[in-house]
Amino acid sequence: MVDQGFSWFPEQASSFAAHVDYLYFFLIVISTLVALGILVFVVYFSVKYRRGSAADRTVSHNHMVHMAIEVTWIAIPFFILMGVFVWSAAIFYELETPPVDAMEVAVIGKQWMWKFQHPSGRREINELHVPLGRSVKLKMISEDVIHDVYVPAFRMKHDVLPGQFTYEWFRATQPGEYYLFCAEYCGTDHSLMKGRVFVLDPGEYEEWLKTTAPQDPPAVAGGKLFDSHSCANCHKDPGVEAKGPSLVGLFGKRVKLDGGRTQVADEAYLRESILRPATKVVAGYKPIMPPSEGLVSEEELNDLIAYLKSLGGPGESEAKP
Repeated sequence: MVDQGFSWFPEQASSFAAHVDYLYFFLIVISTLVALGILVFVVYFSVKYRRGSAADRTVSHNHMVHMAIEVTWIAIPFFILMGVFVWSAAIFYELETPPVDAMEVAVIGKQWMWKFQHPSGRREINELHVPLGRSVKLKMISEDVIHDVYVPAFRMKHDVLPGQFTYEWFRATQPGEYYLFCAEYCGTDHSLMKGRVFVLDPGEYEEWLKTTAPQDPPAVAGGKLFDSHSCANCHKDPGVEAKGPSLVGLFGKRVKLDGGRTQVADEAYLRESILRPATKVVAGYKPIMPPSEGLVSEEELNDLIAYLKSLGGPGESEAKP
């Protein structure tokens, strides 16, 4: 929780914060023991074999002793490091695998602010309200340079890239208010690009959603954009001859492209096809769709993609990056 007092570590406020800390503490202990061990031997041998000492300097020819020493100082570090690898890999897999029922929040980084959009359509700037105990998946992209979402209390940190979706998730376990930073130098006012995460009880979160005028969910807003840009003139329903392919059931489907290539219609493909449609042309169609790069904002792209996903398809699991 946000506090002005001194603390060695932020409190553990997410489901995997303790796992990250235990690994970190283990690495500190191992590093300290190794450093102390080296120091002890350096001091011991420096004193014992100092110039003029009477220490026995005869070279030993006992190969079994030499072999035992070699095996010991290879085997012990090997098993410790392999244990650290398996442990850290398990934590990394947990951090990078959001639950299938996670609530998706769209995140847009921009010099120098954070913009969030909830599934209900509610938007926020530099503040993020989430329900306690609910898995939250962040779908992130930048409008300009590389940013980085960092919530110390959640032990959550991930790059936010221009032109490419990245994903992160968390499940808050303690109600309260927590710092949110950009952890990637992004320009003159980088230090001012910060915010707050507010963790509310589920009932309080639902009440908070009602505190502003109703807003269209992303899929609804995307449908309105789809109609306003007359996209349906070319992308008609299945079975209707049109200038462009049908978009019904597209998301998650493997699409055949010109030249014999195939591509899974995931969120990255949908975004690229809206902005630069001539890059990957569907087999059997001509590259006549005009590019939208510079004509639609990242918020509008998120809405359009949400609308296309709502038209059905094999599912997000197949299209997950």
